[in-house]
Amino acid sequence: MSGRWSLDMLSTVEAMRELEIAARRPDGRLLRFTPVWVVRSEDAVYVRTWYRRESGWYGHASASGMARVRLGADELDVSVTDVGALVGRLREAVDASYHAKYGGPGSGSVDRMVGDEAAQTTLRLMPV
Repeated sequence: MSGRWSLDMLSTVEAMRELEIAARRPDGRLLRFTPVWVVRSEDAVYVRTWYRRESGWYGHASASGMARVRLGADELDVSVTDVGALVGRLREAVDASYHAKYGGPGSGSVDRMVGDEAAQTTLRLMPV
């Protein structure tokens, strides 16, 4: 893998309602796959959590810097970079991607996902 998302992979991410992600425990074993909302902004893929728990997928993924995702029928190892200190254009772009994908009538949950608390949990995923 080149460390970049192919156009086909990015299209798959855009079409997915949720991405399944599994972080690694310190002993290298995978945690169970957890469905999370996922967005694409430009050539990168981002995930966030409502609940910043250090014991769940988010805590293990951000601590280890690695995870595995299910992309269609394939599983793919990804690097995980904490970009929760996003400011300016990148934060706006990721927020806009969440609104575009998950917004609409009856979708109050997206407001929570673009709030400051959730935005601080933003992780960028890149193929390894």
